[in-house]
Amino acid sequence: MNEQWPGRRFGAPEKGAGSVADGGRRVGAFLIDILLSAGIAWAFTAPAAPQNWSLLPWGVLTVVGVALFGQTPGHAIVGIRVATFGAPGKGKYVGLWAVPRAVLVTLIVPAAIRDSDGRSLHDRLCHTVVVCTR
Repeated sequence: MNEQWPGRRFGAPEKGAGSVADGGRRVGAFLIDILLSAGIAWAFTAPAAPQNWSLLPWGVLTVVGVALFGQTPGHAIVGIRVATFGAPGKGKYVGLWAVPRAVLVTLIVPAAIRDSDGRSLHDRLCHTVVVCTR
């Protein structure tokens, strides 16, 4: 059994529900959300490509989904959610932290840099952690 795993310091299990989500699931969820957002935007811009208009539905899906439900449609499909960590109301809704979190995700770099607990820079700033739901 591995003595160190992402999230061990704050009580996350090594595997299964509640464990810290790996990068593959996170990237998969992000790609699903991007494709969904592009499809929504394309419905309004067709036959032209949506270009940057797809950022609008992506922002709404991300901010509203994470703030109210802890997950985007992509998160739900791959079995992950965003949970609060180290902040007042730990374990409850992400709330307004979803806004700066979404802004930082658009910059990609904060989302790509992760610590030993599997938390990206935007997660640390916003007191969140991405965990598995199954």
